[in-house]
Amino acid sequence: MKGRQAVPAPPPRPRRTVAIILLDRIVAAATAVRQVFTGRGDVSRATWVAVIAALGVLVATVVSVVGVLRSPEELAPVTLDPPPSVGQVGTPAVGTPQGQAQPAQASPTASVPSTVTAAPPSAGSPSKTPPSHASTAPPTPAALAAEFAVEDNALLSYGAAVTISNPGSVPSERWTLTVTLPRESLRVSSVQGAQVSHDGAVWTFVPDGSSGQVPGSASVRVTFRVNGSTVGATPTACTIDGVACGGLG
Repeated sequence: MKGRQAVPAPPPRPRRTVAIILLDRIVAAATAVRQVFTGRGDVSRATWVAVIAALGVLVATVVSVVGVLRSPEELAPVTLDPPPSVGQVGTPAVGTPQGQAQPAQASPTASVPSTVTAAPPSAGSPSKTPPSHASTAPPTPAALAAEFAVEDNALLSYGAAVTISNPGSVPSERWTLTVTLPRESLRVSSVQGAQVSHDGAVWTFVPDGSSGQVPGSASVRVTFRVNGSTVGATPTACTIDGVACGGLG
């Protein structure tokens, strides 16, 4: 009918909890007990049985609720299956049944860059290191030459001179002149151009500050006096750096 309006459906009754059910049973039991103790004549034996049963149910319910509330840890724990890992469950492809699990896709392994070690050059390969130029050794001075000569004679002494020559072009920095006299009693004095020392009859002359270097193609002189006697006092040997001197008869 067009004139009728739709009647809305009644709202759903709220869900009764354990506390509400327990409260209803307590109220019903209290009502029954009150009827019994008020002395109403219509209370029968069946009512007594119902009241006792209700009280028993009420006590059992209270005991069970209190036991649950006080010892929840005694309840058997519910074991839940662990959720499947991401690697075990794959996204189902198009056209594949939803219940069938797809094989897990292997995650790509990150590539580790390998260390490249340069191989040492083989023995036959030419080296890239430029060859080092050998240092040029300084030129070696030429061997020196010496000439002995008696310059003057006196009653008990004579004067002598040794000329040291450098035939080469390179200067000579050091030299050693050795003069051997015939007797140890003969003495050398008045030395110029060298420093002198002796061991018995052997007298050794080395350069001093004025004659330390013998320039190339030049010469230096060493002069001294031999004292003691002029007879048989001529040196028996004379060397310059081991080379015999000239001028000795």
